[in-house]
Amino acid sequence: MIVSPSLLSADFGNLARDLEMINHSKAQMLHLDVMDGVFVPNISFGFPVIKYVQQLCKKPLDVHLMIVEPQKFINEVRDCGAEIMNVHFEACNHLDRVVQQIHDAGMKAGVTINPATPVCLLRDIVAQLDLVLLMSVNPGFGGQKFIPNTLNKVKELRALIAETGSKAVIEVDGGVNDVTGRQLAEAGADVLVAGNYVFKASDPLAAIETLVNL
Repeated sequence: MIVSPSLLSADFGNLARDLEMINHSKAQMLHLDVMDGVFVPNISFGFPVIKYVQQLCKKPLDVHLMIVEPQKFINEVRDCGAEIMNVHFEACNHLDRVVQQIHDAGMKAGVTINPATPVCLLRDIVAQLDLVLLMSVNPGFGGQKFIPNTLNKVKELRALIAETGSKAVIEVDGGVNDVTGRQLAEAGADVLVAGNYVFKASDPLAAIETLVNL
C-alpha cells in the first residue's frame, strides 16, 4: 500500500522534525492540503510553507487544493516542486481544461470528489487522470470519522477505471487508520492519506509501516 501522510496533522512548531521523520519512514509521498476558507470552512497554509516543505522533504509532494479556482495557481504549485496537483471536481467548471493545463505544466493530475459526489461523474475524465482522490470525510478539518460508504465508492471507481482503461490510482483521505485502511485495501484502494493516525501516534514510523503493509 502507498502511504501519503497528511501534513495538516503535523506539529507546525516542529515541522522540520516531523519532515525528517517522514524522510526516514516507509511513506512514499507527502500529502499537503491547501485550504482557502471559501471552498472549505478552514484555512491551512499556502505556497511559502509548501516551498519550505519541498526543501526539507525527500518524498514526492502530493498537493491537494481545497480551493476555488485552483487553475489560477498551476504554475505556483509546479514552482513549489509538486509532483501531483490535485483539484476538486466540484471546484472546476472546465475540468478537462484544468487537467490538460496541469499535465502541460509537467505534473501528474489528480481529481478529488467529495463524499456526496457520485463516482459516475468522472466517467468522461478518468482516462486522463493519474490519480483520483475519494474524500472519506467532508473536507476542511482533520480528525473526522470515516464515512463507510466510501468502501462502495472505491469498488465502483475500481470498476470504472478498469472499464475505461484508465491508469489512475485510487487515493482515499479521511479517517484512515489500521482498521479502515485494511477495509480500503480490500476494496481496491492504492493510496492511503493518513493524518492523525500517523502524527498523533506514539510511534509514527510504526504507524506508517502498519499502513504500508496492509
